[in-house]
Amino acid sequence: MKKLHLLLLYLIAAVTVNAQTVDRSKFIKDSLDIYINKALTNWRIPGAAVCIVKDGKIVLMKGYGIKELGMPNKVDVNSLFMIGSNTKAFTATALAMLQAEKKLSLDEKVTKYIPEFKLENKAAGEMAIVKDLLSHRLGFRTFQGDFTFYNTNLSRHDVIEKLGKMKATYPFRTTWGYTNSAFLTAGEIIPRVTGKPWEVYLKESIFAPLGMTNTLALTAEMPKALNRTVPHTLVDGRLTAIPYCNIDGLAPAGSISSSVNDMSKWVMALLDNGKVGNRQVIPAAAVAATRQPQDYVSTVNYLNGDVGFELYGLGWSLQDYCGRRLVMHTGGVNGYVSSVTLVPKENLGIIILTNTDQNALYEALRWDIIDAFFKNKNYHYNETYLAYNKTNTTKELAADKKLRDSTLLNIKPELSASKYTGKYVNDLYGSLDITQGEVGNDLEIRFEHHPKMFARLQPLGGNRFYVTFSDPVYGKAIFPFAVKDGKVTGIRVKVADFVEYNAYDFRKVDK
Repeated sequence: MKKLHLLLLYLIAAVTVNAQTVDRSKFIKDSLDIYINKALTNWRIPGAAVCIVKDGKIVLMKGYGIKELGMPNKVDVNSLFMIGSNTKAFTATALAMLQAEKKLSLDEKVTKYIPEFKLENKAAGEMAIVKDLLSHRLGFRTFQGDFTFYNTNLSRHDVIEKLGKMKATYPFRTTWGYTNSAFLTAGEIIPRVTGKPWEVYLKESIFAPLGMTNTLALTAEMPKALNRTVPHTLVDGRLTAIPYCNIDGLAPAGSISSSVNDMSKWVMALLDNGKVGNRQVIPAAAVAATRQPQDYVSTVNYLNGDVGFELYGLGWSLQDYCGRRLVMHTGGVNGYVSSVTLVPKENLGIIILTNTDQNALYEALRWDIIDAFFKNKNYHYNETYLAYNKTNTTKELAADKKLRDSTLLNIKPELSASKYTGKYVNDLYGSLDITQGEVGNDLEIRFEHHPKMFARLQPLGGNRFYVTFSDPVYGKAIFPFAVKDGKVTGIRVKVADFVEYNAYDFRKVDK
């Protein structure tokens, strides 16, 4: 669902070195297990699963570590992980399959299939085609609206309706911005065309024909699975198991759970232009359609000194590296991050699944494996990413400690605690309620569409409060209240960037 906020590929300056061709054929056979097991320790990852396919054969398929911290159950090749936004390629492929069958056109307007579809920019809503939804070019900022849509009690219909109220950050089709609610909308075209829910169509048309017998389409199914991993995150520097998220309201954008065994079947079929043996399970035209560039994303600085570009197709990120096209995607939801990579020219596929959302191994390992197969010099992506992560984490913990220390001073807010209580509304999100907390001048927030979550507010002086969420994925923040003539008029809410970069202004309606 989410690209991890530690997208180090774009944050690390390129190291200028000369490209070299070296023999690293022994890395996969002799050194990869040592590399991964050491990385699990360094990144504090309970469990992972890795698969490499080459020329239609499994080079490596293995589980590492454990399913849950403190429990002895080991990860195996059939253990389920949530794959987050790697779901998007399934959704885009399903729609491309329907196009190949002449049941829809990806170049048709969205309103042909979903007449009630609207955008706040009326003209953009009327012009938007299906490809716009699948390539993130509606004009929204990356993750925009996800606090409203992610892990909430909203239905898919509710999400489409609220998407129509969200004001775009950029003009239509001018700037790429990763939009999960748009992908949900695209997925909801499938039942309009086939009469089958998105999850049923995927099971019948992709999972079953490929033999992906353990793969689950919906997050609600994950807690019931027998061979499942458990999600983890870091809370105040401690590795902690957390509840499964429920994002079935955004299902086509990120709800699938799978194993490396099942994902290997998906990857091998895509590398063979949709074929499984002699059977054409996915039309070759559908596979090709998803790999056609639709929009420019960014410049990429590789550690070998090369400078390239990232483009976006339909549910896939596209890059050129060392003269080969890479077709890939990452995924992140509460407690999980993953990556899937195809190198069609080399008939190479790489799948990496992990059960913590606080690591960059899922990216670094991908690049180190690619360099080994390309016979490049070892550019030590994992070590570089670890060093960056250590520096960044140290800074974040120090800044947070300073805020927590401030709360211990029991600084009184500008107004009495009761003045801040009441109901607040935001036109996109809905409402929240603020009540007095159990201690001193603390406050507590309950959110309309996150009924299982609350936030604790501790005064920092003035009208600023230090905020901790009951769900650690939403992070820690400072919420300022707006005050005019001694009366509270609103509050600004900001969750972790992992969920959404934008802040929300709520106005007070209960005086």
